[in-house]
Amino acid sequence: MIGKIFKTIIGSKNERELKKLAPIVQKINELEPLFKGLSDEQLRAKTGEFKQRIAKGESLDDILPEAYATVREASVRVLGMRHFDVQLVGGIVLHRGNIAEMKTGEGKTLAATLPLYLNALLEHGSHLVTVNDYLAKRDAEWMGGIYRFLGLSVGVIVHDMDDQKRKAAYNSDITYGTNNEFGFDYLRDNMKYSLEDCVQRDLHFAIVDEVDSILIDEARTPLIISGPIERSQDPYYATVKPSIMKLKEHQDRVIRNILNKAQTLLREGTDDDKVIELLLQVKRGSPKNPRFLDIIAEDPGLKKRIDRMESLLRSQKSLSALDEELYCIIEEQDNSANWTDKGLKLLSGDQYDAFIVPDLSQGLEEIDSDPHLNFKEKKKRKRELEAKYSETSERMHAAQQLIKAYWLFNKDVDYVVKDGQVIIVDEFTGRLMPGRRWSDGLHQAIEAKEGVNVAEENQTLATITFQNYFRMYEKLAGMTGTADTEAPEFKKIYDLDVFVIPTNKKMIRKDFPDVIYKTEREKFNAVSKEINDLHKKG
Repeated sequence: MIGKIFKTIIGSKNERELKKLAPIVQKINELEPLFKGLSDEQLRAKTGEFKQRIAKGESLDDILPEAYATVREASVRVLGMRHFDVQLVGGIVLHRGNIAEMKTGEGKTLAATLPLYLNALLEHGSHLVTVNDYLAKRDAEWMGGIYRFLGLSVGVIVHDMDDQKRKAAYNSDITYGTNNEFGFDYLRDNMKYSLEDCVQRDLHFAIVDEVDSILIDEARTPLIISGPIERSQDPYYATVKPSIMKLKEHQDRVIRNILNKAQTLLREGTDDDKVIELLLQVKRGSPKNPRFLDIIAEDPGLKKRIDRMESLLRSQKSLSALDEELYCIIEEQDNSANWTDKGLKLLSGDQYDAFIVPDLSQGLEEIDSDPHLNFKEKKKRKRELEAKYSETSERMHAAQQLIKAYWLFNKDVDYVVKDGQVIIVDEFTGRLMPGRRWSDGLHQAIEAKEGVNVAEENQTLATITFQNYFRMYEKLAGMTGTADTEAPEFKKIYDLDVFVIPTNKKMIRKDFPDVIYKTEREKFNAVSKEINDLHKKG
């Protein structure tokens, strides 16, 4: 009900706002005959004229009709493409720092040239953010003719460019690039020691293409720059793996027994706190267990009850009693893993202190205060204590990361193994991300789990999410074919309004929902079947 009310509000607001833009569009259209009569030199000179007027105090809104008329005429002369009125409307919406929802084929790429040109007149740079290098290069080359005709420079940021070329691209009036390249350049700039070495300017104005994908679906995806950790010893992943496999075997047996009890009670019609306690144990011991997920899927109300009980027991400090039967605790939300006393005993075997980190400060103090030790002996004892501290810490770290690798990351879901390498699967797009690695030893743990070569461990040097990066722009806009459904999120997170731009002609195309397949083989089998079916129909 609330969704329908919000939709009604958005719809009415959309119509009201678009009606307000009609006089501006009319003014641009009225200027068209005048600008058609200008020579190429006179049309190009408009850019310098606009900059002078801005310097004298006129605003971008003041010159918008003339600027848009200029771009429209330049587009006709350079590309043979004339902006439709709906594209002018989209361009105004984008200039005002909003999201323009324009259907596929309605010319978002051409519409974006209007606000990019207008905002570039301030000489702070305008950015067009797209999803891949191909689109960035294509659009920069395709639309670049308009900007260059009008005396503006165009740059493009793609993978494998050196800093000198990147800086030149950012210093251009208009810059095209991918969300990843813009974000990583920001991180790299923050790691530099001199401002002269930085490639980016201040973040002034950006239009994000496929804005729902970048600012909503991937909003909290972290961009991470990592570097190798210098290690003098084996990082323990291979040596600790057998112990973790044994731990998993024991834990899986316990989880199976708990699930059997829970399912028996559910079949008998018992639906009391005892069942919820049992399911909470499973959640804390194996949150991605397929049987557990099936039970939750059948009765969504169970998840809320499990979460409520967990919060209650945590507030009462009673969770430890529930965890006694388990060997390790998996906190899926925090992405953390720890063993219980029972698990520690199993892991340690005969060496009980193998996973107990010594108190370094206390140990050093005891060595210093021991009257029976001379200076050399104290120095030797300190080195031994520090070595034991480092060794135990690394062993514990490897064990914790291996637990996460076995319990929280699934092959062919979160990653694939290809040509002896672990390749991350993008959780939003399902695409493989070669070259990307999880940090803090997690990638090495998964490599050890899968029995492939364990590469050098990395540490995080700099990180930022797309959400935090794009919120730093002085003015942000976006365009997509489907944003209206995420309007509340855009407003809440980015203070961006969504405006649905009408199509130039009545829509007769029928858009079907996406069809997702688990594997590439299944996808192509479905394509072949559809081709065959259509061929039979004639």
